[in-house]
Amino acid sequence: MKTSIIMNRIAKSSLAILVLFMVTSCKDYLNIDQYFDDEFNIDSAYANTRYLEAYMWGAAAMFPDESNTIRSNYTPGPMATDEAINGLTGTGTTNIYYGMDFVTGNITPDFYGGLNQWGKYYKIIRKANNVLKNIDVPKDMSYADRNRIEGYTRFIRAYAYYNLIIDFGPPILLGDEVVNTNEDIAYYDRPRATYDEAMEYICGEFEKAAVQLPVDVSLLDFGKPTKGAAFALIARLRLIHASPLFNGGPVAASYFGSWIRKTDGTHYVSQQYDEKRWAVAAAAAKRVMDMGRYKLYTVPADERTPTLPAGVTSDPNFYGSFPNGAADIDAFRSYSDVFTGEAVASINPEYIWGRNTEYFRTDLNQGAFPPTLGGWGRFSVTQKVVDAYLMDDGRTKEEARGDTYFEAVADLPAGGTFGDLFTAQPRNFSGYPLNAGIFKMYANREMRFYASIGFNGAVWQALSSTTLNTHTAKYFYQEPDGRGGVSASSPNYPLTGYVIKKWVNPFDAISGTGARMMPKAYPIIRYAEILLSYAEALNNLTGSHTVQLGDKTYTVSRDESEIKGSFNAVRYRAGLPGLSAAQLANKAEVQKQIERERMVEFLWENRRFYDVRRWGKYEETEREPIRGMNPDGADRESFYKRVSPGTSSFLTRQVDKKLIWVPIPRAEMRRLPSLDQNPGYN
Repeated sequence: MKTSIIMNRIAKSSLAILVLFMVTSCKDYLNIDQYFDDEFNIDSAYANTRYLEAYMWGAAAMFPDESNTIRSNYTPGPMATDEAINGLTGTGTTNIYYGMDFVTGNITPDFYGGLNQWGKYYKIIRKANNVLKNIDVPKDMSYADRNRIEGYTRFIRAYAYYNLIIDFGPPILLGDEVVNTNEDIAYYDRPRATYDEAMEYICGEFEKAAVQLPVDVSLLDFGKPTKGAAFALIARLRLIHASPLFNGGPVAASYFGSWIRKTDGTHYVSQQYDEKRWAVAAAAAKRVMDMGRYKLYTVPADERTPTLPAGVTSDPNFYGSFPNGAADIDAFRSYSDVFTGEAVASINPEYIWGRNTEYFRTDLNQGAFPPTLGGWGRFSVTQKVVDAYLMDDGRTKEEARGDTYFEAVADLPAGGTFGDLFTAQPRNFSGYPLNAGIFKMYANREMRFYASIGFNGAVWQALSSTTLNTHTAKYFYQEPDGRGGVSASSPNYPLTGYVIKKWVNPFDAISGTGARMMPKAYPIIRYAEILLSYAEALNNLTGSHTVQLGDKTYTVSRDESEIKGSFNAVRYRAGLPGLSAAQLANKAEVQKQIERERMVEFLWENRRFYDVRRWGKYEETEREPIRGMNPDGADRESFYKRVSPGTSSFLTRQVDKKLIWVPIPRAEMRRLPSLDQNPGYN
């Protein structure tokens, strides 16, 4: 049994005993073969508190590893968005990048790859319902035991529904029912909930769980959910619920205007706009902020920290110590250390909920490392992402073009040549080495760019290896890390000229003497998201609203000082200036800045896929062709030309409204006559 998504340890003796209880039943439910593996002698699982808790954690162990979003993934993930592409071609069972299968239209009700998690989530739900039904059976259970087990069980069940609603859309809600086995098919047939019904139920279950969950867990229990995790997931769901795709108006009408539940004629997604949802989302985020337990991770500045640009420090309202400005912190390490394993996740105040994972030490980092260092070199970031990063003084590349941003001879002063587009001097800041001869498109960018992107000429330090280290990646055609260098037919080169470097520690090495990878953790939800969600929700309000959450009342409105405070903290941590007064006064501009910020801040953290959809921008973003540098470029001049990579039909991305969600398996549709398929998959 793999390690739980929610906890790190289960007593081995309990697991050994639990296995004795698991055999196969003869009845399926919701397309799970050999579903009721916990039916035989199930009463033994309730013999004492220890067994019951082991059974509960066994349900939690069935969740996938949230960090596994790229290869053999359980969710569409970055490859299914405009932030990533992969050069390994093939379709169906010959491909292991299900996000690429999804975005190229190969995921159907009959083929899923790894995306068919529908049945597994219902198995988790049934196990949780079994625990809640029998929680008073063990004779040795104390009040504290009961409270703890019920809180975790409710969270586990709510989290299963959470995964269903974000990837599949509104689920079938079972409540506390433990579905019987060996019943007629009519017994199992039931319709899906509407989106509103499901959202209220899931958030309500997280609310109940939060009452019983601990505020903190021990270092050894890192990964177990807390009250803050429940509150933060509510905040995420409430923001989704308030967003244009699900909140009436033209976007909701365009996607779901004709999607009706056939059992009663109800719209699955509300066609009536409700501003109060933004207020609820704002209050939910504020509740997490008011806990006082979370903050953005920062590293104090030292002698290696670069001086803030004049364009930043010249603003007297900006320059100050964090969180009132970017002074006195090292912006590169403050962001980078959150992901590289340098900051200990179990004590990182930015992690509201996370998990230790092997995925970044194996698949993801190997997929990014240059072939010269034993990697695959093919987990590519798009040019669109690179362009989204600001300059180090906060200007966009368009604003800085011809000043500090150059990518073409036309950007240079009169008389400039192609050779002038490369830096003359090396730099070393915050422990990050930047060679001379770097294309000026990559010079003077904000610190998150250097923390996240591997580009042509970037240094891969690999310091744990004494034989293969301090390697400069070169992606020109005939260079050892380029397309021709690894073989023109190999997929092991970056299609766009960029790879993800976000989870690479300076000591990480795959090959060579002494090579090792630093342990990594994955932030399922972190505090930066709460801050930006709060700013976005407030920005969409036109009036004042009172919201009741649990035993607390919140009054929220579009308060510019609140928007500024939450948004600017994220920008300051990155070493950038915050929103100006003119920007704050313009709601559309604030939304634009939030969208850019989320794209950059949460790169490859599995937020972009959901963000562009909830904003109603999915079709707009996907219609823009994926672009990057030219992997067929044999020299510098031909490499640094923007192209759309690949000619394979596998790389032809589809734009289709049905790709909002993953389809429900066709086998389920045949079994359950009242079940409506997601729009576009019939």
